[in-house]
Amino acid sequence: MATTFHFVAETPPDSMFSEIQTLNKFNNEQFNEVVSIVLTFLLEPDKSNQLIGQLDDFAREEGVSVAPLRNIVRSLITILNNAVKRNMTPAQLKEDMVNLGLSEERATHLSNQWKSNLIGLSRTAVGQTLMINQLVDMEWKFGVTAASSELQQVGSTFLQMKLVVNKGNKTENVYMELSLPQFYSFLHEMEKAKLSLEYFS
Repeated sequence: MATTFHFVAETPPDSMFSEIQTLNKFNNEQFNEVVSIVLTFLLEPDKSNQLIGQLDDFAREEGVSVAPLRNIVRSLITILNNAVKRNMTPAQLKEDMVNLGLSEERATHLSNQWKSNLIGLSRTAVGQTLMINQLVDMEWKFGVTAASSELQQVGSTFLQMKLVVNKGNKTENVYMELSLPQFYSFLHEMEKAKLSLEYFS
């Protein structure tokens, strides 16, 4: 039976498996540095030009080839971006990383780093959606987790959002799921943005 993944509906490409498994060859310091570079980029995507420079510096200092390193980082960015959009738990992220071939210890480190940056990552993801595309409509509904393989998830409240964005020549629906703390953080950021707009208008 094929392994199912939380971050993607279909089986990831073979290249992603080999790229994630290559991370096992890095020493701990190198691995931690790559994770830090990826999370920094996801938290501040407007500084994407810095990412290329950081990867070039890392490759030069550590004696690794730039092209494979960029592919590894691209795969990590894809996985973590999808993890935010699908409101995955750290345990689900760890499970996916282990299934992709990352060692248990490194998958744990990555999921812990992701967990500690989750609010910021969610805020950036929503902000990017609104910044790149004009928001036309928004729907939301609250729900409560009735059953889950993780006991602490049962009874937790979540918010499902449907953003209708204008892509220029067409509109597109963007679906997101936020936990209650993520939603309150998002609300706080929207209120700050509203105050800024009122101040400058």
